[in-house]
Amino acid sequence: MSWPAPLVSVTNAWAAVYSDHAALRVGVTFCHFAGLMAGGGLAVAADRATLRLAGASEAARTAHLEELHAVHRVVITGLVLTIASGMLMVGADFDAMIGSGIFWIKMALVALLVVNGLVMQRAERAAVVTPDAAWPRLHRAAMVSLTLWFLIVLAGTVLTLA
Repeated sequence: MSWPAPLVSVTNAWAAVYSDHAALRVGVTFCHFAGLMAGGGLAVAADRATLRLAGASEAARTAHLEELHAVHRVVITGLVLTIASGMLMVGADFDAMIGSGIFWIKMALVALLVVNGLVMQRAERAAVVTPDAAWPRLHRAAMVSLTLWFLIVLAGTVLTLA
C-alpha cells in the first residue's frame, strides 16, 4: 500500500531527527513508560480495590467510588501521554510498525481499553445511584481493565522484540 506523499515526507523527516538525537529518543520513551506507569499503575491498583470491595459495606464502596473518580483523571492523563509518545515512536519507524500484526493487535487492545474505561465510568455513575444493580458491572469492567492493561504490556514487549 502506498501512503500519501505528505505523510511519507513527515514520517521520514521525523525518523531522521529521532534517530539522530539520543536524548529525544530517551525523552519520548520515558514519556511512554511514565504515562504507562502512572496511568496503568493507578488503574491496576484501583481495579484491584474495586474487585476487593465488591462484597464490602455500602459506605466502603461509596468512598471507593469517590476515589475512582479522582483516579480516572490521572489514568486518562497517563493514557493520553502514552498514546501521544507512542505515536511519535510509530512515526520514527512507520513502515515497520504499520506492517506489524502485533502492532495492530496492541492498537486493538488499546481501543478496547478506552471503550472499557467508558463502560467503567458509566458503571461508576450508576453505582452512586443504584449500588446493588451497578456494582456487578463495575466489577466486570475492573476485571476486563486488569486483563487489558497486562495484555497491552505483553503486546508492547513482543512488539519491541519482533
